[in-house]
Amino acid sequence: MENLDSIDLKLLKLLQTNSRLTTKELATEVGLSISPVYERVKRLESDGYIDRYVALLNPEKLNLSFIVYVAVKLNKQSNPSAEEFISVVQSISEVTECYSVAGRFDFLMKVYAPDMNYYRSFVLDVLGGIDTIGNIESTFVMAEVKQTTALPLRQLS
Repeated sequence: MENLDSIDLKLLKLLQTNSRLTTKELATEVGLSISPVYERVKRLESDGYIDRYVALLNPEKLNLSFIVYVAVKLNKQSNPSAEEFISVVQSISEVTECYSVAGRFDFLMKVYAPDMNYYRSFVLDVLGGIDTIGNIESTFVMAEVKQTTALPLRQLS
């Protein structure tokens, strides 16, 4: 990791909050002129600190406010089983996050659905069709207390 100075960190914080800020607006916020800010942002992009820019959609507006965390235990502990599961899961649009985890389960997924009926069909028709799954446990979100895409940067200060 290259050294990031306080201006780089401030730019990263600002862009995490609103990636549509113009170079002029960023320059005003960090107290530099437009040209050096433009060069810094380009360097942060090329060095991989900024991975991509996206639009975050509102799940409620899209009828996707039913959120479920699904813990998956594979039926066999092997690389081929894990690779097959990963390959299938990457193509399932309802799964927005999937992590390989240690502990009682092998994977943890975040799934968006319109309602319980849709989720039930999803479990039976989609997850039920993945041969490498041995067991799943669903945890339903009752209320979203905190949700952010911003990574903590305090440890870099």
